[in-house]
Amino acid sequence: MRKLHIPLIELSAVEAVTSRVDRLLRSGAVAQIDRLNWPEAYPKSLPTTVTAAHDGARLYLCFRVEGEQLRVLHTRDFDPVWQDSCVEFFMQREGEDTYRNFECNALGALLAAHRESRESFQRLTEEVKTVFRYSSIQHCYEGDLQLSDWQLYLEIPKEVMGFASEESLSGQMIRANFYKCGDETAEPHYQSWNPIELPKPDFHAPQFFGSLELE
Repeated sequence: MRKLHIPLIELSAVEAVTSRVDRLLRSGAVAQIDRLNWPEAYPKSLPTTVTAAHDGARLYLCFRVEGEQLRVLHTRDFDPVWQDSCVEFFMQREGEDTYRNFECNALGALLAAHRESRESFQRLTEEVKTVFRYSSIQHCYEGDLQLSDWQLYLEIPKEVMGFASEESLSGQMIRANFYKCGDETAEPHYQSWNPIELPKPDFHAPQFFGSLELE
């Protein structure tokens, strides 16, 4: 099981979002989303990382994806964003049986829920409005094929992750996994930070979460 130490850094006082992203990329902890759990059926692998930090009140994440044939058809929160070019963060508080999933396509359309399982869940309908999102996309060509490098930056308040307003993220241990997927992209793919030992693609598997240690 992989572990990641999440540093404590102050970003909220930085006004420009591009400056916050730059500082996060300089000072955050980097995780490689590089595990191909079903390589025979889904061999496609895209260079994907997530950089993480927190300030006690918010978790900061910046996903970076290289060389994807981009699919971004969904524009509204709670659309089926996993069908698009998508990155995901699933997390579980220490000692809890339930977990939360945050799934976001390259445009920033977000799906989030508090779950007992894939089938049993409650949408975080109001909470997603407090999750700040900023995306950037750059295109290039290989012959006639358009590829894209894209980046998605998220600021997730602690309350959306199940912490009380009087709690701090500092010192917390969170069980989590990060994913890259695209069910209906030109080349469907399913990558994870921590390996998943199941016979077919399924990210709703908290038994395979790794650990985030928040400074």
